[in-house]
Amino acid sequence: MFFYLSQFLSFLAMPLTLVLLFLAFGYWKRKKPLGRKSILLGILLLYLFSNQFLANSVMRWWEPEVVDFNDLEHHEVGIILTGVTNINKSSGKRTFFARGADRVTHTLQLYRLGKIDKILITGGLGLDPSQDTPEAQLLKNVLLLAEVPEDSILLEPLAKNTRENALFSKQLLDSSGYPSQQKHLLITSASHMPRAKACFDKVGLQTSIFPVDYYAEDLRFNIPVLLFPDPQAMLMWHKLFKEWIGIAMYKVAGYI
Repeated sequence: MFFYLSQFLSFLAMPLTLVLLFLAFGYWKRKKPLGRKSILLGILLLYLFSNQFLANSVMRWWEPEVVDFNDLEHHEVGIILTGVTNINKSSGKRTFFARGADRVTHTLQLYRLGKIDKILITGGLGLDPSQDTPEAQLLKNVLLLAEVPEDSILLEPLAKNTRENALFSKQLLDSSGYPSQQKHLLITSASHMPRAKACFDKVGLQTSIFPVDYYAEDLRFNIPVLLFPDPQAMLMWHKLFKEWIGIAMYKVAGYI
């Protein structure tokens, strides 16, 4: 129930939803001053949310800094959070990656560099998927193709959200004999890392962070970046609002 409620509230507070609500209200009250102000506010918000410089600046503030491979200490287990494949595309035996494939590719690099010995993949099926294969299994298939030994992969295929990622990962590690005080390496998208880290801390699982899948870019100062509308900016705001709302919901639920 919490999963569906959080999805609904996230939809209501998304940037594009807010813009459409202001425009719709303004059209409904278009003959009154309040309606005209609402339309102007909707247009202004649309421009601000599509401004790449503004969105990129806020995303740079939100995302943790990049962790260099050479600066990373050895961890026995690296934990990948799923959410990087297109589970709404019937794929047979194929894995279709959406954005965030470097959760897998960077984890593979960590494994090859000897920074981690085991890879725990956590994540099941999302909301109304088109297939019945857990996403954790899809990522495992890719790692097996990359010749990672099967006994180096731990699978948690049931989690539906970040809270369950943390809770079920701890249960799996405990049942596999890993000491509770051992520190593991948490691997997820940079924009998602603050909420993920808080969830793992809450269940008592100690982790270092290795952010991947950065949305923010280096700052650039040119006319297109500063002034031209960009749909990528809207996507960044969407990700930010999703995380901020998720953190608020998780605090209310006691998950962080």
